[in-house]
Amino acid sequence: MCTRFYIEPETEELKTLLEEVRRSPLYRKFIHAGSAVLTSGEIRPTDVVPVVAPGKTGARGTFPMRWGFRIPGRPPVVNARTETAPERSMFREAWAKHRCVIPASWYYEWEHPAPSAQTPAQGGPRPSSAVRYMIQPRGASMTWLAGLYRIEEGFPVFAVLTREPSEALRRIHDRMPLILPEEYVGEWIRPDGDPAALLAYALTDMVAERG
Repeated sequence: MCTRFYIEPETEELKTLLEEVRRSPLYRKFIHAGSAVLTSGEIRPTDVVPVVAPGKTGARGTFPMRWGFRIPGRPPVVNARTETAPERSMFREAWAKHRCVIPASWYYEWEHPAPSAQTPAQGGPRPSSAVRYMIQPRGASMTWLAGLYRIEEGFPVFAVLTREPSEALRRIHDRMPLILPEEYVGEWIRPDGDPAALLAYALTDMVAERG
């Protein structure tokens, strides 16, 4: 968690962000390096997507970034725990100075019910019982996923922050993304801001629909 989210390009807020990301020099840099910048559909780890972050002058902007911090010989690290990110060497500097927000329409989570007592036929595969949910803040058309970023070999990469789930979501998964109200996006990405002070404003009232 979180390893999938969805971008619906017809959302008015997203249209503006997608236009902005296409004007970024980083957009052309990723394309020239052979990496498509995805602006719609289901997003997976290692995909390159629009991310809201401060530019060189500190002003808010939208830039393409790849999902996942790389560790040689291991899968990319796509999530960071809010509780431990300020101390972990991988995330400490990003938590202090390099915070971002990933705009999405919703995120996906899978519920894995307890195994059934029924035994499948000998030699036959056990059927998958995982149930996928589309989750987003109640009454919202956008889901602002709080994250951290850094530069790897000249390209920005990001990880999504996670936290303890709300009581309503605990039955689905033991973690959920850190989701911010839109009005706190600018404050979150400020390099001189205090991220710990914004945790109390995280959204937890979610709508979960099978999808």
